[in-house]
Amino acid sequence: MMEKEFPELKNDTIIRQAFGKKTSYIPVWVMRQAGRYLPEFREFRQHHSFFDICETPELACEATMLPIRRYPSLDAAIIFSDILVIPKALGMDVQMVEGIGPVVDALEQPSQIKTKIHVDNNIDGELDYLYKAITLTRHTLEGKVPLIGFAGGPFTLMSYMIEGQGSKTMSKVKRWFYQNPIESHELLDILTKAIIQSLVGQVKAGAQMLQVFESHAGYLGPRQFDEFCLPYLNRISYGVKEQLREQNLDTNDVPMILFAKGAHYALDKMCDTTCHQYNVIGLDWTIDADRAKTASNGRVTLQGNLDPCALYSNQDDLDYLVEQMVQEFGNERYIANLGHGIYPDVKWENVATFVNAVHKYSKIHSNK
Repeated sequence: MMEKEFPELKNDTIIRQAFGKKTSYIPVWVMRQAGRYLPEFREFRQHHSFFDICETPELACEATMLPIRRYPSLDAAIIFSDILVIPKALGMDVQMVEGIGPVVDALEQPSQIKTKIHVDNNIDGELDYLYKAITLTRHTLEGKVPLIGFAGGPFTLMSYMIEGQGSKTMSKVKRWFYQNPIESHELLDILTKAIIQSLVGQVKAGAQMLQVFESHAGYLGPRQFDEFCLPYLNRISYGVKEQLREQNLDTNDVPMILFAKGAHYALDKMCDTTCHQYNVIGLDWTIDADRAKTASNGRVTLQGNLDPCALYSNQDDLDYLVEQMVQEFGNERYIANLGHGIYPDVKWENVATFVNAVHKYSKIHSNK
């Protein structure tokens, strides 16, 4: 769907920051901002299963809008979906189990790549519900803020597909790297192609920014990251931009964010724009602001990185922590966020404190 068919965007602050343009304040959004910490989302979930929400455009749109209505100062919405929609689109069985999280009918051996993964599936057809949800949400937002689309990174998706669920060690998927490197690259290649197709489809449906969540990067060491992770992440950034150009869509309008949680050891490489086309590098809470700014050297915008547990603080302490973060990162080439997704037992009032403090202190900082 072409841009002219959507309402005019009224707040482009986050997009301008992503491209390194000056803004009057620091934009802010929150990873997992439509989640169980919201009373209205908990009520919503009592009537609908997780994947029913993901796969029903009207429900996904409503879930996306809940935090936007509660926190009118947020500078972006992110479509309500899940990173595992891509393994599902490739034919794998994925269930959301209460108290456990996502559970996948796992690949137990490399030969099952050919039996459990349907590489000939029409990804766009399988994800049609996601694209419809994005288009509906763009209209429902009425141009208030940009809409972010997303996908899981190849290694993170692969780890779920082999581990079967969350893991403290990722020993099963890492065993593949040591024992079955050829098949590991084969699977990563399949996932990378599907991710590129999904992200392009999301832009065509109306997504105005994209984020790739390589949430399990911290389980890798530098060598495995360089071999099994970074090349595929770089392929995604190039592949998305290339396909959008081929389809006569302006790639300069859609910034891309890479969030590789725990990959502090690869920060310099992730900030090296000669290797990729990501506009923003997301930071987890373990990365020092000065270290990140040195690595980025003004080439990319940084995003993050307040410890999600800081939201357990009383509101005065939280206000001070946000002030410190804003002063450390500064107003240029910076988007405020948490260092990972918000936890479900956080008080919703503290999210308001976080968002409002970012705006308050960044406006003070910009006027100095």
